[in-house]
Amino acid sequence: MGDQNQNQNQNRREMGDELTTVEDNISISSIEPNDDPRIIITMSATQVDDDDQILDAGAGDHHDHGHVVDHDAVSASAPPMESSSPEGTSTSTTSPSVSRKPLLLSIVPSNNINRAAATPKSHTPNFFTPLGSPIRRAIQLTKFDPRSQDHDAWLPITESRNGNAYYAAFHTLCSGIGIPALVLPVSFTILGWAWGVISLTLAFIWQLYTLWLLVKLHESTKTGMRYSRYLQLFSATFGDKMAKIFAVFPIYYLSGGTCCALIIVGGSSMKLFYEIVCGHDCTSKPLTAVEWYLVFTCAAVLLSQLPNLNSIAGVSLVGAITAIGYCTIMWLVAVTEGRLDGVSYDPIRENTNTAMVFSVLNALGIISFAFKGHNLTLEIQATMPSSEKKPSHVPMWRGVKVAYLIIAMCLFPLAIGGYWAYGHKIPPNGGMTTAIYEYHGRDTSQWVLGLTSLFIVMNAVSSFQIFGMPMFDDMESKYIKRMRKPCPWWIRSISRAMFGYGCFFIAVAIPFLGSFAGLIGGISIPITFAYPCFLWLKVKKPKKYSFMWCLNWGLGLLGTVLSIILIAAGIYVVIDTGIQVSFFKPQ
Repeated sequence: MGDQNQNQNQNRREMGDELTTVEDNISISSIEPNDDPRIIITMSATQVDDDDQILDAGAGDHHDHGHVVDHDAVSASAPPMESSSPEGTSTSTTSPSVSRKPLLLSIVPSNNINRAAATPKSHTPNFFTPLGSPIRRAIQLTKFDPRSQDHDAWLPITESRNGNAYYAAFHTLCSGIGIPALVLPVSFTILGWAWGVISLTLAFIWQLYTLWLLVKLHESTKTGMRYSRYLQLFSATFGDKMAKIFAVFPIYYLSGGTCCALIIVGGSSMKLFYEIVCGHDCTSKPLTAVEWYLVFTCAAVLLSQLPNLNSIAGVSLVGAITAIGYCTIMWLVAVTEGRLDGVSYDPIRENTNTAMVFSVLNALGIISFAFKGHNLTLEIQATMPSSEKKPSHVPMWRGVKVAYLIIAMCLFPLAIGGYWAYGHKIPPNGGMTTAIYEYHGRDTSQWVLGLTSLFIVMNAVSSFQIFGMPMFDDMESKYIKRMRKPCPWWIRSISRAMFGYGCFFIAVAIPFLGSFAGLIGGISIPITFAYPCFLWLKVKKPKKYSFMWCLNWGLGLLGTVLSIILIAAGIYVVIDTGIQVSFFKPQ
């Protein structure tokens, strides 16, 4: 009898040591979805009671309330807060959140595997445990977007994520300098020297700050999500309904509407370049305006077959170089040729106070429209790799700083030099482009004028690619959502060709669309100046009445008011000046 008691005590000590060794080896981080389901944890150590435990040393089996415990397949709880004592007495406590759905761990001896009776497999996925709460949040955040994270690898914006700071600078330069910058001297004729320079400087700092906000909002440290599109970030922050009302039209207008305008500008510059190269004595029959639009559209559609945003980095580099080129040529020609005779720098005064107010608003609108590309910031950053140690906002901001330093070196000399040379004589339609050919067309080298036109064409066809990329991405996402597979190359080619020639049709059918530029532009102003501030407030939740809280509320509300006023001014201009409607008759 004494020997039997000694054997039972010995077996209890061995069982306690074995359980201690097993519990020490349990690690939550080692849980994988594909763990061997044969190994089961059937009970908690707190449920083991010495009075109920019957150890049979001879048979080697241990029975506990109907549970079979085998030496080769040991059942234990996971993870207990404390290990069992050597005497077999359990002092562990189990976390209530974990105990509601025990983690299934594998404990398999390497020498022998016995298939024990397995408990029924739960139909609840493992990621719905407390450990999976970040995944649940990510799933909830992606419900609004039919383009799930799995589909990002098939879409042109996020298909390639090997971008860098150089690519970011190329894309930002190409999208940040455009034809609206050539009209900046016109705003100075209304605001004058002092207020013109102050307004341009404040607008530059303002839009650079909102660009920094967007770069920071691209990645969420809480959820691990990357918001690769402006509309995606807006929808995740304010909801689908708000996005459809306030964001969808401005964002799509800045893409599709800009492409239509680029066809008009590029086709007209092609025609001008041909006339300069051919000369006054040219006997060949020139193409019509519609035919030049078609030539430009064919070139843009052909180039749009490049698959993704990273693949057009070289195209954006060409667009950036040519944009810097024609801006620099224009202000250098204006300054070197000297001021025109009879130039006045007195601000233009209107007859009535109402007309004067709307003229000032129009000048502020011209300055605001000169800064564009914010609708592409998140898309550009989405082409970069990102990790916890190397987040994408670091190279993105590095590239943006270089790009906007160059943009400032283009815009400020263009505005100040152009106003100094032409004063109130600057043509309101066309700005610097019209002034160069009108005032210096005869005394300036034809090669310089031809090179300027060629640079405008090359910049327009390059900008068409980056501004059209969000539209390409949206069209392909509809196919991927429906078919759940990558878009074939022939569907991609057809869809992009349809978009390009659709823009051509609009440019030809509604050539007076530019008359609504102030009205529609006022609607798109919040994308640059207001929405980033509200997004920051909603996502980051700065402390109430702190500096960032006050700054973003102030800028956001000011941008919204500016947008409403510019829309009203656009409506007034349309009613006051009228519109010369001429369908299918481009000039």
